Amino acid sequence: MKILDNIRVVLVEPIFGGNIGSVCRAMNNNGITDLAIVNPRPTTDWDDARKLACNAKAQLDARKEFKTLKEALADCTVVAGSSARTGFYRDTAHSPRQFAPIALNSAKDHKIALVFGREDKGLLNEELALCTHIIQIPSSEQYTSLNLSHAVMVCCYELFTAAEVFQPSEEKAEEANSELRERMFATWREMMIQTEFTHEQKLEHMMMGLRRIFSRGKLTVPDVKILMGLAKQSIWAATQGKESREL
Repeated sequence: MKILDNIRVVLVEPIFGGNIGSVCRAMNNNGITDLAIVNPRPTTDWDDARKLACNAKAQLDARKEFKTLKEALADCTVVAGSSARTGFYRDTAHSPRQFAPIALNSAKDHKIALVFGREDKGLLNEELALCTHIIQIPSSEQYTSLNLSHAVMVCCYELFTAAEVFQPSEEKAEEANSELRERMFATWREMMIQTEFTHEQKLEHMMMGLRRIFSRGKLTVPDVKILMGLAKQSIWAATQGKESREL
């Protein structure tokens, strides 16, 4: 079983169906599929939930529903409750990034849970008492409360990143060697002369500037060939222009 399969997102009495759908989408973005809803409201707009879930409708349909939070957490070891409020018992909160390695260490062999409260008043003290950890998402003092789905996204993203399951794409083109780069610089030097881009006395100074520009990032073989082609075309255009003026 993949480690992300052992992560459960628990929503306690969510108010808005759209938020539930958005949570499904956020979970799927981060490879997490276990959604539990505690005491779903009879007024929940499930059509709105499906609309906001977009391509995560299957995730919404696979949700588990529980009457109490205690039941939703029964098979979990590490349990983290998200709270924006501070105060007694909340001062030992972890950021999602700090909590991620703790969660993943347990998720190797056990089910763990992230618990999120109601949109209007969050988790009650007796609900936080069921949690082994408290998560506080860093935010500006200007507005500390996050939208439910945004809070889920931040927490799931940190777990997904820490799990190191994502493999970013890598540059496949070969890096240009010094010989090829020097050929390119020689072509650009000739282009500066032919286009009269700079005066002779400033030419070497401009070349040093050009070298600094092209040294700030890796140049691949295709990159250098494009740059050489641009310079050669500029030389050709400048030469044609001079010949036309001479005629």
